[in-house]
Amino acid sequence: MSSSKTVRKVQVVSPVPADIDIANSVEPIHISQIAQDLNLTPNHYDLYGKYKAKVLLSALDELQESKDGYYVVVGGITPTPLGEGKSTTTVGLCQALGAYLDKKVVTCVRQPSQGPTFGIKGGAAGGGYSQVIPMDEFNLHLTGDIHAITAANNLLAAAIDTRIFHESTQSDKALFNRLCPPNKEGKRSFSDVMFKRLKNLGISKTNPEDLTPEEISKFARLDIDPASVTWRRVMDINDRFLRKITIGQGPDEKGMVRETAFDISVASEIMAVLALTTSLADMRERLGKMVIGNSKSGDPVTADDLGVGGALTVLMKDAINPTLMQTLEGTPVLVHAGPFANIAHGNSSIVADKIALKLVGPGGYVVTEAGFGADIGTEKFMNIKCRYSGLKPQCAIIVATIRALKMHGGGPAVVAGKPLDHAYLTENVALVEAGCVNLARHISNTKAYGVNVVVAINKFSTDTEAELNAVRNASLAAGAYDAVISSHHAHGGRGAVDLGIAVQKACENVAQPLKFLYPLDVGIKEKIEAIAKSYGASGVEYSEQAEKQIEMYSKQGFSGLPICMAKTQYSFSDNAAAKGAPSGFILPIRDVRASIGAGFIYPLVGTMSTMPGLPTRPCFYDIDIDTTTGKVIGLS
Repeated sequence: MSSSKTVRKVQVVSPVPADIDIANSVEPIHISQIAQDLNLTPNHYDLYGKYKAKVLLSALDELQESKDGYYVVVGGITPTPLGEGKSTTTVGLCQALGAYLDKKVVTCVRQPSQGPTFGIKGGAAGGGYSQVIPMDEFNLHLTGDIHAITAANNLLAAAIDTRIFHESTQSDKALFNRLCPPNKEGKRSFSDVMFKRLKNLGISKTNPEDLTPEEISKFARLDIDPASVTWRRVMDINDRFLRKITIGQGPDEKGMVRETAFDISVASEIMAVLALTTSLADMRERLGKMVIGNSKSGDPVTADDLGVGGALTVLMKDAINPTLMQTLEGTPVLVHAGPFANIAHGNSSIVADKIALKLVGPGGYVVTEAGFGADIGTEKFMNIKCRYSGLKPQCAIIVATIRALKMHGGGPAVVAGKPLDHAYLTENVALVEAGCVNLARHISNTKAYGVNVVVAINKFSTDTEAELNAVRNASLAAGAYDAVISSHHAHGGRGAVDLGIAVQKACENVAQPLKFLYPLDVGIKEKIEAIAKSYGASGVEYSEQAEKQIEMYSKQGFSGLPICMAKTQYSFSDNAAAKGAPSGFILPIRDVRASIGAGFIYPLVGTMSTMPGLPTRPCFYDIDIDTTTGKVIGLS
């Protein structure tokens, strides 16, 4: 299929200017034109200013009979703390496909959190001449989805503590009378959400007056065990001082003091629900099923038990619609959801991918990115996201850099904010070759899903031809369909044309069905062990707490869910310092938790922080506004 008529080829300069300067140098195309090129009519979207629009789910309903395009996922090798350019590669490839190879293409990416934007990593719009624009809008509030998640998350948190508080001071009858107050005629009724709880309790009565005293007690008293509450409040800013807090210290809370914490908003289960939902009705169901803790008798307590599932969905009703944006070269982008990649599943939304696949149609391409290395992002993309979506990718890209491969070959530590060691700036083919063990394992793991694997070698100015050729040869030897040197950061879409051609061939020649790493109907431990084996582990060790949680979730009927490993992104193992392709290690499982609404069990490998902190010199030092033009400056 032919690409849109509004694509443009950006004029590049060398050396590459700062990302924000490149972004500000291009006048974006009005988003209605981008929408029109995708055959979206004005009733398919709501405008949010000139350069953003929310694509409505009704568009997917209308396109249901259309055939899908090709589906491509971008993962990477185990990264350095500097990142290896997966977002940049995703955008650059799409610019190549749309602006140079005349294909219909949509990029599907996550919405970045404001935490890293003002913290240490900076924004996530890609970089150089391969970016999503407007960059400032992309990296800041966008269309308010993360703010909606924050509000919904914190409404549920308030509902939990308030319910514990009210139950501690009232009898069963008083609770019931307040939950089902009489109307003007003196008649009581259940609200719609209450029928979900009644059904779960096995009570089929529809009139509150008919309940027995025992049924009144079962219905009205959730009896939440405060020590079991896993639901935390969130905000979308890095703030280390909220990692442990005490609530309920006001004089009116009558000694209801409890220790809890804040997480960053993108770590909220509501974000994972948004990313994995398939429709508004499905989102309502998932939000209501979220488990916030247990009753004192060990039964799970849900958002619907608290009566808040419908209200959460109302707060999220606009957030379910993906945001349409554009790349520097005028190709369309759908930005939607941004779950944590090392705690949640780290992929943009199913609904954005589904809409995009219909919009590009047969012969078109949808390219999406999976967070961190392929052991985390691509594994979760396949085993969690594709299970729920029913979609099958034809091609998986693994982004590699000479820098990261040298690190895996035994090079000195790479530290964010510190200059690179001399070893990374001068030719050392032996170091690169030694590090290719990491790439080789990612290739074989990814190939096992039944997709064609293309290695994208993200070229830096200090890389030499001999080093680049060594990576290409190692990739092909490890079973990659192709391995291509790409210079999209410096040259935009033109620098990724060869990659685009390789991806096209890989998609057209895929022959196998999608194969999952594990079936869902085996136990929680068997699934964990299948993933651990793909890391190179020889076994798994469970803490006492992990054993207890596995037993509890199995008893509660949740053992059929997929697994979402919470693990360091810096190694195949639990030890971030173990580079290359470690093997024969025992993977320790410290704890096991569940996101029942989102639909996965997540084992914790080591200690994972769900609230980042700010460094000594955060990115916000450089961020300001040009008060004459109103343009943002200093975003990275």
